[in-house]
Amino acid sequence: MFMRRRPLARAAMVGGAAYYAGKRRQESQYREEDEQARLDELEARQSVATPVAPSGPSREEAIEQLKQLAELKDSGVLTEAEFEVQKQKLLQGM
Repeated sequence: MFMRRRPLARAAMVGGAAYYAGKRRQESQYREEDEQARLDELEARQSVATPVAPSGPSREEAIEQLKQLAELKDSGVLTEAEFEVQKQKLLQGM
């Protein structure tokens, strides 16, 4: 019969290779997590550093425009659907 030669040495080689592959994968995951954390930190710094200028009307102007739209709807100039569309535009611009 054929006898297996050096089964312990073979098992040690296979186990060692698997261990090494696992460690490399773990290091790769740590590196990716670290890189993602740095990117998140940079994005947070950029969002704080660049103030966003208001693109639409100020809050008081928007409220005044909503009141005018409500008056137009109540007087029959605007339909309910037209009023809702204009209201959404105003609220999104705030």
